[in-house]
This record gives sequence, C-alpha cells and structure tokens, in this order.
Amino acid sequence: MTSVFTEDGTNVPVTVIEAGPCVVSQIKTVESDGYNAIQLAFDDKKEKSATKPEIERFKKIGATPKRKIAEFKNIEQEVKLGDIVTVESLEENALINVTGISKGKGYQGVVKRHHFGGVGGTTHGQHNRLRKPGSLGASSWPSRVFPGMRMGGHMGGDRVTTQNLKVLKVIPEHNLLLVKGSCAGCNGSTVLIEK
Repeated sequence: MTSVFTEDGTNVPVTVIEAGPCVVSQIKTVESDGYNAIQLAFDDKKEKSATKPEIERFKKIGATPKRKIAEFKNIEQEVKLGDIVTVESLEENALINVTGISKGKGYQGVVKRHHFGGVGGTTHGQHNRLRKPGSLGASSWPSRVFPGMRMGGHMGGDRVTTQNLKVLKVIPEHNLLLVKGSCAGCNGSTVLIEK
C-alpha cells in the first residue's frame, strides 16, 4: 500500500495493482461446456517450465504460456480468443471487487485469532495462564465440546473478497490501477478484479 494526494489535498491510502495485459485463453459456451465464461491468462512462463498441452494451447492463440489462469462468468464484453484485455477496460471512479488470499499466520491462539482478553474477567475458568481460552464446555452433559467453539487454530490463508473498492487512477502505459483502500494478500500476490 501507499498513499496519494487528491486535488483538494486529502491524503488517501491506495493499493497499487498491476492489472494485465491478460490474454483470452478460452471461451466457454452453453453448447460446449454448459455455461458461459471466459478464461484470462496472466504472467508469462518459460517454455521449459510449461507442459506440452499448455504450450500447444497457447500456441493456437499466438501467445506464450502463462502462470495464472482465471475464469470469469457473466461477462457482457464481447471478446474473441487471443484478445488482449488491458487495464483500459476499467475507468476511474468505477467500483470493483478484489479477491485475494489473505496472509497466512499459521497456528494462533484465542487472543490473536478471536480477540479474547486473557486474564481480567473476559475469559472464564482460569486465573494464572494469561492467554489461554479458559473453560470450553459443560461437565457430564453433553460430555463434549460443541462445534464452532472459538479455539486456537489455523489463521489466515483464506479467500477474501473486498467489495466496492473505488478506482482512483488508471495508468495504462504501465498497466497499473490505484485502488482506494486495502485488499487481501501480501506484496506480489495475485488477485482477481471484477466489476
């Protein structure tokens, strides 16, 4: 993330996203696949790292093999196989949805994962272990812990969609978008952008 100044002097936090160029690698139709969708491919891959089917597939459309392929349904825009989709298809002040994989944080306890308060009356059943969860269930009945109990466990690494982010600026010569606010993922991760 970074920040930019607007015309009235307000400092606005933005996320810089490199959006494209993406090549249309496949067009799915109701007749052939049962639904309408297009596949976009992004990020060149060395030919020695690609499989033979990938090489042949991209050779048909006149492109080099790509690392990332994403499928988009319900597209109104008319595209043909091999077309290049660039950042110019988005305009400033448009609202977009950005989907990414959140940062993985490994195994975390209840204080970090569920915002428990530790000692001080906010957790029950313990007094001398500062960051433990406390009591979990009843005694002889039901003799188990109910599903959904907030406990320690794996945190992060989830698919997260941030909706209605505003496009502040489009820089077509570098294929960059400046989007107001933050979106999921670490620096350099891949995200999906949808109108």
